[in-house]
Amino acid sequence: MKLNKKFSRFWKLLGPGLVTGASDDDPSGIATYSQAGASLGLSTLWTALIAFPLMAAIQQMCARIGLVTKQGLTGTLKKHYPKPVLYLMLLFSFPAIIMNIGADIAGMGAVGNLLFPAVDQSYFSVLFTIVLIGLIIYLPYTKIAATLKYLCIVMLVYFVVPFLYKQDLKEILLATFVPTIQFNKEYIAILVGILGTTISPYLFFWQASVEVEEMNVRNTLIVNKKIIDDMEKDVDFGMGFSGFVMYFIILTTGTVLFKSGIHSIDTVEQAAMALKPLAGDMAYLLFAIGIIGTGLIAIPVLSGSLSYIFTETFGWEQGLNKKFHEAKGFYTIIAFSLILGLSLNYIGISPIDALIYTAILYGITAPVLIAIILHISNNKEIMGENTNSKLSNVLGISAFIIMTLAAGALLYLEFLA
Repeated sequence: MKLNKKFSRFWKLLGPGLVTGASDDDPSGIATYSQAGASLGLSTLWTALIAFPLMAAIQQMCARIGLVTKQGLTGTLKKHYPKPVLYLMLLFSFPAIIMNIGADIAGMGAVGNLLFPAVDQSYFSVLFTIVLIGLIIYLPYTKIAATLKYLCIVMLVYFVVPFLYKQDLKEILLATFVPTIQFNKEYIAILVGILGTTISPYLFFWQASVEVEEMNVRNTLIVNKKIIDDMEKDVDFGMGFSGFVMYFIILTTGTVLFKSGIHSIDTVEQAAMALKPLAGDMAYLLFAIGIIGTGLIAIPVLSGSLSYIFTETFGWEQGLNKKFHEAKGFYTIIAFSLILGLSLNYIGISPIDALIYTAILYGITAPVLIAIILHISNNKEIMGENTNSKLSNVLGISAFIIMTLAAGALLYLEFLA
């Protein structure tokens, strides 16, 4: 009975942090992790341990900014920074998020076609788009938050898949705790891709804005230590959950596909199809269902983050807790972003191209945003007594350095190598 109560309290505590973490492992992210496992085996498993504290530190800063300022990251940028900084973020964020949405919708459609071959993948893509627009507009924030939270359970399938195939525990432990770095173009490109898909700028905007939504729903006026502590636990769990999913996808593809000689995986449906003859129907089905589940979580987060950015920039009414007639601009941007993302598949931009362009744009904006987030989080005039701890600063600066190096490597590999 006590255990049930403890679990119930903990589950209630989870919210924006869990959803943010789960959305980080979207279909395009799964494609990146699958590429890492298939092409390089287990040699990138250790990145999950490195990425977790960096992700958690940045997301905690964003959440704290939202809680303390009672506005999203865009609103804080608008109030305290020159307008060109804000407009540059908008300029880079818009195409990146749209292409990310397009890649995710295409991935979900392709996997839908794998599960039901009689239905063309384009029909599935359109269906998922219409359903998501309808649910986001129709459901109030509390229902959306609860739905996304329970959808996270779907992602537990990735914790099962590796154990449907014989594993070498010693090899796994070695790859996890002893970093292996190869100084070649393929390895560096995969490494940069993993960092880019785990520490994504759209998550920064979403985390801050959705914390404000939570405060509005709960009528929270004063931010105390308990609220900050609860937020940190939520974010830590969410980012840890995200890291575990990433870890187990690399583990699955690194053992099943790599060892079977399948080294080239470009899309999530290819990863799912390749698993079928090697690890069995159950592994294939679980992997495919997980892709659709993650898409249903990630796309509302992607479109929501873009809408928060726009509405805060131009001072429009916003919020998932508002009805359509109360925030028409906010919901119109969400619907428009999904339709625009869907249309990319019909104008010659393939999901692979969309992922590459998204990675470049995220790579350029992430270091700049991390630097700004660090500056805001240490500014007593904005944050009062809730400025960063020394550990947060160490992790944040580490994230800034690593993402700057990753951005430089990505641009070099893409345009100069």
